[in-house]
This record gives sequence, structure tokens and C-alpha cells, in this order.
Amino acid sequence: MNVLDWLLDSDPAIRWQAMRDLTDAAPAVIAGERARVAGEGIGAQILALQEPDGTWRRDDAPAWLSTLFTLLLLRSTGIDHTQAAAARVVERLHGLRWDHPDGCWNLHARTSGGNPFFEGEEEPCINGGVLAIGGYFGQPAERLAQRLLSEQLADGGWNCEAPTSCRSSFHTTICVLEGLLEYERAAGSTPAIAAARRRGEEYLLERHLFRRLSTGETASPQFLELAFPPRYLYDILRALDYFRSAAPGVAPDPRTPDAVGVIQSKRQADGRWLLDHAYDEALPLTAGEAAGEPSRWNTLRALRVLRWCERHSVR
Repeated sequence: MNVLDWLLDSDPAIRWQAMRDLTDAAPAVIAGERARVAGEGIGAQILALQEPDGTWRRDDAPAWLSTLFTLLLLRSTGIDHTQAAAARVVERLHGLRWDHPDGCWNLHARTSGGNPFFEGEEEPCINGGVLAIGGYFGQPAERLAQRLLSEQLADGGWNCEAPTSCRSSFHTTICVLEGLLEYERAAGSTPAIAAARRRGEEYLLERHLFRRLSTGETASPQFLELAFPPRYLYDILRALDYFRSAAPGVAPDPRTPDAVGVIQSKRQADGRWLLDHAYDEALPLTAGEAAGEPSRWNTLRALRVLRWCERHSVR
């Protein structure tokens, strides 16, 4: 099997990213392929499922859950946020507000009361995702970014259980790091945000991306299982792809090879990677892949991480 051909013979959301990250295709050709995301495949399906009030819905899930994780999946497609179809998504989101009149946070379509969608709610794992969505779609929320900076813990990461817990969470930390990175790209960096992101990265790197700081043992078997979409859950492929995206021209940190080795070990004999978990509950659609089967999303992300490492001779 030619794995690259397998990736290119797929949904535009995967195809354009494979062209950008794994081939030497001309920028104009890549841009043309990217433009197809809004009109074909999973990107077009997501756009078509947005409700008139701005939410995405599934009967067995609260509106905030379906909406947030559908938007994160849309971000994963790499849709061009300057296209008219993406602009319509953003326009509808401006009509949504976070509120918790019944004690639980949810999204409601209203003109006043509650936080505007792009300013988030109160949990940093959720707010990291909201900040990432806002940054990606050209709606960076400074107040939300500053809130997340104020919630950074002494060990460098974040935890939704703080202040009850003073120890950071791998899960929450990767959500916030992704959000801060997208915010910086949209609004520009500041010394405070750059420093906070470096501290958050150091939290993960000190632990070699999956180990306990105290013993060096694997902190959770789940961290070595490759999921898509990951939602708010951490794994080493998500972390490595974050570091690649954050600094593609910089050599991976010397503390990453253990995690890279796990990724390499999970490559199948035919050159592909399997999907270990599909966290698609609450989504109004699936990503089109089943656990235990070859995964284009995991294969795409693993190959671009390994290509980044190979460019800098990281084994």
C-alpha cells in the first residue's frame, strides 16, 4: 500500500493537509484543495448541521457539548476561516451566550445575559477549546486569554479541579495550550502569554509527555492510545502534533523521543496507524472512522510528526 496515496484519496479535509504537510505541492494547489473543505466531505456536513440559532445539537447531549466539540472538529478540518461559509458560522455564534440558570452551564441564543460564546464559561479545559475556536476563526478573546493566564498553577499547567487540586492535569493543560497558541496567532503574542505557554509546555516536557514526574512510570495507559477526535482528552499524538504546530522549524525538545518511539511502535505493517478511540459522543455526525480500524486522521498526524522529527534527526 502507498500510504500517501491512501491519504490523498480521501476527504478534502485530510487531502489538503496531507498535501501541505507530506508533499512538495505548490501553495496554490494546496490552497485550491483547502477551499473544497467547505463544500465537500466532513467540513460541508458540519456546516450544514449548524442550527439557525448557532448551535449544533444531538438529542442525547446538552447543546454546549455538541456545539463545542463540533466546532473543534471543524477546526481540525483546517477550513479556511476567511471563506463566506465559515463567516456565517461565526456570525451565528455571536448570538450564543453561556449561562447556568439551572446550575449547569449551557448555551442559549439570546441578545443579553450570560457570557458571549467566545468569552467562555468557567472550566479551563472548556475555555481552552473556546479560545482555540475563537483564535482560529478570527475572534480572539483577550479577556478569556487573561482569565486562563490567571488560572495557571504553580507547576506550570492547568486543572479544571483547581483550586481543590493544586496539581495540573495533562488533559486540561493541552486544551489550554492549544487555545493560547491559536490566540497568539490571531491577536499576536505578548510576553505574559508567551511565558505562560512556555511554562505549560514545560509541564508536559518535564514528564516526557506521558510519565509521572515522581517515578517516571506511565501516568495513564490512555495517554498512549491515539484518539480522534480527542475532545478534551490528552494523548501523546495530540501533544506531539501541538509541539510540531507551535514550532515547525525548531528541533523537537530532547525529552520527546520516548513519546516519538511509542508513535513509531504503533505503526502497522502496512504503514498506517489504527484508531484506538473515537470520542465522537455528543457529535451530530461521526468522523467516519471506527476504533480498531486504520485511521486516516491518526496516520496523517503521525506522519507529519515523524517528518518533523526526521528533519531534525530525532529518533
